Amino acid sequence: MDTIRSLRCFVRAVELGSLSAVAREERTTQPTVSKLMAALERELGVRLLERSTTSLQATPQGGRFYQRALGVLAEYQEAVAEARGQTDTPAGLIRVNAPAAFGQFRLNAMLASFLDQYPQVDIELILDDRMVDLVKEGVDIALRQGRDLPPDAVARRAGVSPRHLVAAPSYLRRRGRPSRPGELAEFDYIRFAWLADGDMLTLHNGDKIESVATRGRYRVNHALAIRESLPAGGGIGLCPLWLVQDLLDSGALVRVLPEWEGQPQALHLLSPSRRYQPLRARLLLDHLAMHIARLPGYSASESA
Repeated sequence: MDTIRSLRCFVRAVELGSLSAVAREERTTQPTVSKLMAALERELGVRLLERSTTSLQATPQGGRFYQRALGVLAEYQEAVAEARGQTDTPAGLIRVNAPAAFGQFRLNAMLASFLDQYPQVDIELILDDRMVDLVKEGVDIALRQGRDLPPDAVARRAGVSPRHLVAAPSYLRRRGRPSRPGELAEFDYIRFAWLADGDMLTLHNGDKIESVATRGRYRVNHALAIRESLPAGGGIGLCPLWLVQDLLDSGALVRVLPEWEGQPQALHLLSPSRRYQPLRARLLLDHLAMHIARLPGYSASESA
């Protein structure tokens, strides 16, 4: 029996909850994976997986064995790297998940420079605004904006971006400027489509807090579309500075109610809560943390 392959398939079966999904990853057939699992159970003399027509999960013994198997596979990978003289040379695939707008606008350049630095590393970037299950989907590093983070992941804050009200000068010349938050209801407000608060906007001015019911005819589910619509004179929007700092610097956008701002948007780097993390993933985490903190519109020191 190929013990290492069997352990790897077992670990992924627990994480994916499906032998068919493991087979697809391994580029083999479901019966082949089933035979590997059966052989592993026979060798150990215990049942590791409970199978039904609709689900697959670890038995209590299987759950304990899963934790041990992670360590065995980690030690094996380290031993192979050492034997090949690759202990200090990162190599292999890193799967990265990131929000679509940030990935397109800011992340591509950072990943390209990392690939230039480490020619034996491959990166698979998945742009997705949903909160993915890192373990189940085989993600090594995820970037997530905001405060709602999965409890079973290791989170490292890479930076914080203030959120300001902005608009095009042409729009403000045409419609005038609000002088206080309550007047925002009289202006066209462009917002992200899936906000939990809907049209309600909460702004801060030191210890002062105001909530305003905004009005807008345009809602969009992609931050880059908001970025394009604001300089075109579509209305007023509350944007993180990482998205619009260059437009403010060029004068294409200006701040509205500059003494008021929204809740800052934190960016976290997430990794699965496993004891072992490959060198390539650790290096990419450090690389991303360093470069994100240097991006226009980000601060590493501001509180989240």
